[in-house]
Amino acid sequence: MSIEDNKKLVAAFWEAVSKLDFDTALPMTADEGFTWWLAGDPEKFPMAGLMSKEQFLELFKEILKIAPEGIQVKPIAWTAEGDRVALEAESSAKTLSGKVYHNKYHFLHVVRDGKIQSVREYLDTMHTNDVFCS
Repeated sequence: MSIEDNKKLVAAFWEAVSKLDFDTALPMTADEGFTWWLAGDPEKFPMAGLMSKEQFLELFKEILKIAPEGIQVKPIAWTAEGDRVALEAESSAKTLSGKVYHNKYHFLHVVRDGKIQSVREYLDTMHTNDVFCS
């Protein structure tokens, strides 16, 4: 796939995730060996660490219990080279407790054979911990 195709795939993935359309988003990820890494110290931020596709889905289900409308991810800037697509983004979500979740991210996606193989997520872990873990 071309760099533009990789960017389109990642954009479509985030659009589907923001709409909670996992039937569309999940087939865009690798069937075997997909990983999602979330920045932070797991002892201070329980969401941090390396996750399989199944573990990532379980985490997202837990997030939906707190923010049932999901997290809307808005792309801000893109950088792509080879099989890597970097995305700067902002998010927003409403929680059942009334807390507002608004975060800024850097996502690094690796795309091979038309599928997202891995994602590395960098974000404000203290804000996420405050909204989703406390």
